[in-house]
Amino acid sequence: MPVRFFHYLMVAPVQLLLLFIIGIPSLFVFWQGLTEFSYGQDAVFVGLDNYKSVLTDRAFWRAFSNTFIIVNAVVYIEIAAAIGISILFAGGVPFRRLMIAILLVPYAVNEVTAVVMWRFMLEPNVGLLTQLLNSVGLPTLNWPTNRWDALTVIVLLSIWLNLPFTTIIIYTARLSIPQEIYEAARTDGASPLQAFFYVTFPMLIPAILIALLFRYVFAFRIFGEVWLLTRGGPAGSTEVLATYLYRNSFRYLELGRASAIGWLMLVTTLLMAMFYLRQVYKRMLS
Repeated sequence: MPVRFFHYLMVAPVQLLLLFIIGIPSLFVFWQGLTEFSYGQDAVFVGLDNYKSVLTDRAFWRAFSNTFIIVNAVVYIEIAAAIGISILFAGGVPFRRLMIAILLVPYAVNEVTAVVMWRFMLEPNVGLLTQLLNSVGLPTLNWPTNRWDALTVIVLLSIWLNLPFTTIIIYTARLSIPQEIYEAARTDGASPLQAFFYVTFPMLIPAILIALLFRYVFAFRIFGEVWLLTRGGPAGSTEVLATYLYRNSFRYLELGRASAIGWLMLVTTLLMAMFYLRQVYKRMLS
């Protein structure tokens, strides 16, 4: 048996599993996006009408812009914070194990519980965090009625929930860097800042790219934080693509249109993923 054929045979079960669990349902949803139907109605083929309807809907583009703002703010702030925390932990911060345990606390909290907790703490009138902000002279985040305040709270909440995941990836990569490299850099007279830019950061790039890939894909699907906190309000000003899809499918029962929205989200996610996967592949070959 040829070696190449044997390799294909070994991965065939996984490929078949992916085909039946992801491939076939995805194609079925694509077909639904080309039809107009709802519960108790027969599907009527309408071609690309659903896609045209979605792409000409101002609510879709508002949801897309909100998603774009939230995703980029969450991902890049989270990556920067994860790099800083990783360097701090690797540098021998006191009570490192305790600090790591505290960092992982958000992963032990259910998402619904976390959102409810943040709602109470950031309640504009009596919330604990609101009072703390006011005590240091910072303005109140009036997130129930102000779009930008609401988006700020959503970004902060999403970062708090997902920072442990990103930090674990980057911190593990930081620990894998040999100490001999830093000793050589110090011998050559490199300052801590120069060691970061010429040693640490270049060697963390593969881990950073992987973290960016995962967080972009996951953040682009953001739903729970938005739905449980603002339900897309006020007046749809914090609507994201996932809540827009939810409204079309389960509120308006326009399942063909919702399928088209789902496929537009999938294509956008794949385009982003392809860029970062290509960067990871280049780093692997270099």
